Amino acid sequence: MCHSSLWERADQAHPSHRLRMPTRDDAPSTPGTPAASTGAARSTAAGARMADVSYLLRVYLEDRPGSLGVLAVQLGSVGADILSLEVVERGDGYAVDDLVVEMAPGALPDSLITAAEKVNGVRVDSIRPYSGVLDTHRELELVDQVATAPRNERLQVLVDNAPRVLRVSWAMVITRASGGVLQLFGSSGAPETPLTRADWLPLERAAQLDAEGDWVPDAWKEMDTRLAAAPVGSNEKAVLLGRIGGPDFRPSEVARLGYLAGIVSTVLRADA
Repeated sequence: MCHSSLWERADQAHPSHRLRMPTRDDAPSTPGTPAASTGAARSTAAGARMADVSYLLRVYLEDRPGSLGVLAVQLGSVGADILSLEVVERGDGYAVDDLVVEMAPGALPDSLITAAEKVNGVRVDSIRPYSGVLDTHRELELVDQVATAPRNERLQVLVDNAPRVLRVSWAMVITRASGGVLQLFGSSGAPETPLTRADWLPLERAAQLDAEGDWVPDAWKEMDTRLAAAPVGSNEKAVLLGRIGGPDFRPSEVARLGYLAGIVSTVLRADA
């Protein structure tokens, strides 16, 4: 538990905590600066912050006291603000974390990788732009949204919100149809190239799927789309997730998908 306790203590001390290391922009103003100039500078800085760019950084690191703090210092050295942290998976002596970090416009995301991997025991698995909404109870909120939606819109609510909740590129609900596959619902960003085969249906439980399988459209493969699915409502119907450019789905992420789809299935059956 050493890995997460540092972050939890910081959050308890500062409920709106954003772990940020000082940069040159934080230097105190020159004594005697007129109040009007200081106010203008603050307005300019606020405008710059609004244009900052966020990235989702997935890292492997040793689960030992101080490892997260050292990583935060290194990221701060290149001007990065850590907006949130989520422990994706914890194993014997290691952890897999998702960090949402913010950088100034024009800053190179490669600098995040270089800074992070200067820390012993840290490896960056992936980095990608992030535009999601930060929240702490994503799955519970989504279940509530599905449960309170009109009956014929519940699966659309599921796929509309699954990309934000599960940090994927798109989601769709599919089922087998005569001679192929029928897409019942799809999120924004779902591929235009249709899926014509789903050899893995019927599906008994959540699973990561073979992204190079014969059933995967070539256009999906060209975009290096990683895939996972879970049965929803019945084993002949599934919610299918796509993550363009990776990373692979961790076992803990597949388990979360399974739990979420299972709860949604219970909600659907309750009104059947």
